[in-house]
Amino acid sequence: MPQKSAGLLIYRFRESSIEVLLIHPGGPFWKNKDSASWSIPKGLYLDNEHPLDAAKREFIEETGFTPPKNGYIELTPQKQPGGKIVSAYCAQGDYDVTKITSNTFEIEWPPKSGKKQTYPEADRAAWFELKEAKKKIINGQIPFLDEFNKLLKK
Repeated sequence: MPQKSAGLLIYRFRESSIEVLLIHPGGPFWKNKDSASWSIPKGLYLDNEHPLDAAKREFIEETGFTPPKNGYIELTPQKQPGGKIVSAYCAQGDYDVTKITSNTFEIEWPPKSGKKQTYPEADRAAWFELKEAKKKIINGQIPFLDEFNKLLKK
């Protein structure tokens, strides 16, 4: 059975544009990567947890922000290239991305060095207009942006 993950696609209105909140993964592998490396805040969940509850929990863990209270719209789950199924919900919100605080993880770095290093799950967050977000977000999550954009035009 494939792993399941859930996340939030948070958006805001800015003058004549719409922006979405994306996070950049922390750790040495992602340090110098930018294009096709950002993500919606998301994480794994188990069968006994509702995906929206998991998405809100992961949003808190990866950003330190309180998720929006209501107004969630479920997007179509997407199978990622590695087989994971990601569920996403969009909601309007506005956050000061300079105040992001993320949970951390520990890995051996450099590999085979015996040294443990601690890194944030997300090392930064940023607001992007949809066109730019499509360049920044990992390829498997582009369909979320496309579906969200179609919803806006209705």
